[in-house]
Amino acid sequence: MRPDTPADHITEAERLLRTAAQYPEDREPLFLRAAAHLELAGARDRATTLYDDLLTADAPPPENPHLIKALKAANLWEYGHEAEARIIIDGLRTAPPADAAAWEIVAETLEAHDELESSEATFTAAVTTLLPSPDDEVPYPAQSLLMGRHRVRRLLGLRHDDWDVLADRLHRGAVPLDELHDPKRLWALGSDDPAELQAEIARLRSELGSYRTALSRPFPVAVLLWPADELDELLAAYPELESEYPTHAAHLTDLEASLRELSAAGTPNLGIVQGTVPSYEAFAASEATSPSNPALLPQYATTLAARGRAVPWPPPRTAPCWCGSGAAYGDCHGTAQP
Repeated sequence: MRPDTPADHITEAERLLRTAAQYPEDREPLFLRAAAHLELAGARDRATTLYDDLLTADAPPPENPHLIKALKAANLWEYGHEAEARIIIDGLRTAPPADAAAWEIVAETLEAHDELESSEATFTAAVTTLLPSPDDEVPYPAQSLLMGRHRVRRLLGLRHDDWDVLADRLHRGAVPLDELHDPKRLWALGSDDPAELQAEIARLRSELGSYRTALSRPFPVAVLLWPADELDELLAAYPELESEYPTHAAHLTDLEASLRELSAAGTPNLGIVQGTVPSYEAFAASEATSPSNPALLPQYATTLAARGRAVPWPPPRTAPCWCGSGAAYGDCHGTAQP
């Protein structure tokens, strides 16, 4: 049942915290979901405590500390701790995060509190950090940064630049971005003109459709990556899977090719999840099937993605390649393939 009242959100948060105690390997995503419910219930001080617990944990350390800090700052600002929130935000902007979500939370927090110039500067820093050039391929998580930047720049009355043009090109809604982000739209809601009201209803429907599309993919379409030592252990234990993974080099090549095929087919929100043999065996046991069953591999990848373990693909061309070689993606698996 969907939580509707503060009490419902508190109940759901408590359930998630109990689950985290049972499954410590999933503690971070479960704590973040619990904190979100506590914020919705108005228990923002308890949410801050969860963020602090994640940030101060030693075993295991947080997987995405920048995201946790951004969420903590947004929450603090909402219940009167603006000064502390600003200190965290300044630290994040200096870091800078490699995660699009952390940037977006910080920029939208500034926007929500009428810090439009700072919000625009943060959005711009985010896109130039994660996408060094408007000609680069845009990963799915970074697309919303471009949309948010376009919105804030429209509110500030700034002229379009190359990033705004890219946002226009990526936007798939029926109503153009310039119209969706028109600052005068608020006036239309108070209009007595039926035509203006009807046009605003059409724009709102277009926005709702975009949100529904984004929410329909709560986690990436993920492809499974086995590090070399894990793959050796997997094949030693389950030689039936050798047909899936002839060599580790072939596995890496096939992984990149699969992602490119999915991207060419128009599949957004792609990612890579890293498997381990103990985790895979535990998953097989939970599914009451043998780890040697090849059909289990994509299910395992989907489960890891649902737990928040996916790394977005493709990385920026100058970022380290996903394969772990240490080379830039554009010089490694990001090179053109026949």
